[in-house]
Amino acid sequence: MCGIVGYFHETDDAAARFDAARAPGVLESMLALMHHRGPDEAGYYHDARTGFGTARLSIIDLSTGQQPIPDATKRFWIAYNGELYNYKELRAELEALGHAFQSTSDTEVLLHAYMQWGVDALPRLNAAYACAIYDRAREELLLARDRYGKRPLFYVEVGGTLVFASEMKSFLAFPGARFEVDEAQLASIFTIWTPLPHQSGFVGIRQIPNGWYLKQRGAARTLAPYTTLDWPREGRFTGSSAEAIERTRDVLSDAVRLRLRSDVEVATYLSGGLDSAITTQLALANGLSRVHSFSITFDDKEFDESSDQLELSRYLGTSHTALPVRRGDIARAFPAAIWHGEVPVFRTAFVPMFLLSRLVNEKGIKVVLTGEGSDESFLGYDIFKEAILREGFDPERDAEKLRRLYPYLPHFNDANRKALASVFGQFAREKTPGLFSHELRFHNSLFGLRLLRQSRDGLADLKQYVADNDPVFGRLGLVERAQWLEWKTLLPGYLLSTQGDRMSMAHSVEGRCPFLDFRVVEWAARLPQELKLGPNMDEKWILKQAFPDTLPPSILTKPKQPYRAPDLSAFLGSADADYTEALFSEGELAKLPFLNAAFCQQFLKKVRSAPAGGISQRENQAFILLLSTALLHRYFVQGEHPRREVRLNLVRAVDGRTLPPA
Repeated sequence: MCGIVGYFHETDDAAARFDAARAPGVLESMLALMHHRGPDEAGYYHDARTGFGTARLSIIDLSTGQQPIPDATKRFWIAYNGELYNYKELRAELEALGHAFQSTSDTEVLLHAYMQWGVDALPRLNAAYACAIYDRAREELLLARDRYGKRPLFYVEVGGTLVFASEMKSFLAFPGARFEVDEAQLASIFTIWTPLPHQSGFVGIRQIPNGWYLKQRGAARTLAPYTTLDWPREGRFTGSSAEAIERTRDVLSDAVRLRLRSDVEVATYLSGGLDSAITTQLALANGLSRVHSFSITFDDKEFDESSDQLELSRYLGTSHTALPVRRGDIARAFPAAIWHGEVPVFRTAFVPMFLLSRLVNEKGIKVVLTGEGSDESFLGYDIFKEAILREGFDPERDAEKLRRLYPYLPHFNDANRKALASVFGQFAREKTPGLFSHELRFHNSLFGLRLLRQSRDGLADLKQYVADNDPVFGRLGLVERAQWLEWKTLLPGYLLSTQGDRMSMAHSVEGRCPFLDFRVVEWAARLPQELKLGPNMDEKWILKQAFPDTLPPSILTKPKQPYRAPDLSAFLGSADADYTEALFSEGELAKLPFLNAAFCQQFLKKVRSAPAGGISQRENQAFILLLSTALLHRYFVQGEHPRREVRLNLVRAVDGRTLPPA
């Protein structure tokens, strides 16, 4: 696991304007800004056309895997962030085709795979990655990103030069780069909670969408998908439930087996839920004699799952470490966590993950297995059940069913049942084509748009994105559309990025997600809905049936409880949140021209004076969105970002101008 940075001059004029003698200093400064992603060593390559580098977190081939890695002729060079889990199998295939290797690293395998198959190599990768590959002979750059968005990769144009990096903060070190909030994207983020796969929230800065590649040669650019998220019309599973259960168990076990490949210790996150329990159990079943597991606990019982975590740890025999998180901890760590997250957020749940990865790092561990991706594939989220319930909802007939929908939310109770039934009745018919499953969620998010100066359609970008993806989206059923929206929005835009990669890599910890092995995803897509959403809408039914003898019955029967953390309550009355007073002063808010400053002041006054329990969920979200946006503007637009002096362990610095022609 690593971080990569670089630039590519699209024209000779752009190359001429860039003083080549500055290349080492620029690359080192860019790498220093994300030293946290790879503190073990750093390296870079540069010539008249390009420069790129890697901050490396050494996990596989600790001794000879220094990056960037060239082939034997030094024509091809690669900077790589991630893990190629099936590298041993691909290496054997490439060796049979005549390829020779200089190291045992997975990075070199990817380089040779590209040399052999070009972009057709990318669908062969069972990986979590972002990479840059440069062909010196053709002066051609390839940027690519994994299927599901596990690893980040951003790019921006600066005066005819394409600049790229694993994290946007590295652009602060490139001459001429600047940040400006994109107001249309901000409205979209406030509404759907995440950037879309190609967005960043800033003007001109884009992401390589997950499952896509960018190829640049001179001024000519190709940006295209190498794979798409498409539920199969053919090949649906038609066997027995017993066969499906066995196959589910086998494909998950092999996904975990591949993700145990490492030259350092592999630990797990044990949340107390089904997915992390399965992952931990399979790690033990695949050869680990003992697993070090980690979890988060809360003082507030509304969010705490410590009893389930301890039960699981005892049952599985893990060496367990729990991190107690108190409200003051969240307020205190929020600014640092959002500096690493880089996009506005709607809740604080990413902050405890930031603190947990720090603890994991302190324990000397670099790799953890996590359960992300299970809910999207195996229908674990309540929004899937909600969509089924809302379709044709009758307040008189169906009100009783609301009791079972969100048992963990205090307002889903008998006292509110009539009001909730009325709301569900209003959203029993589709209002926005294609978005029925998420319409109630998006409606509740509209309040946050009142914080913004301009009145905008917060769904405009998503509606255009859905239209651009027809006819695939148009032929999906109700639940499949809901899945597609989760796969394209919340999963890559928040769960795998802000709450996932960005928080773990803030403290040099790599997360691995067995449920996001493409074989698991494709297998789940073949399963009929009734095997995933069982009798009485029992979420992830087939997963519960696949592991009845290896997990505690209480874990298999407990209802889904999503991971949450205190939001606005973590800041109110906390001495650790004093910085919000200055940040939300009239003068500071005036520096954010895209905000409706008068409404923001009115809103802040209301939530600060509200009685306990008097703040709605939409107000909670609006406060966190406002706070994170204000901090990001200060860090990136105003340039008042945290400065930390680091010393790179520079092990490779190659001036390509001195190499013989490839």
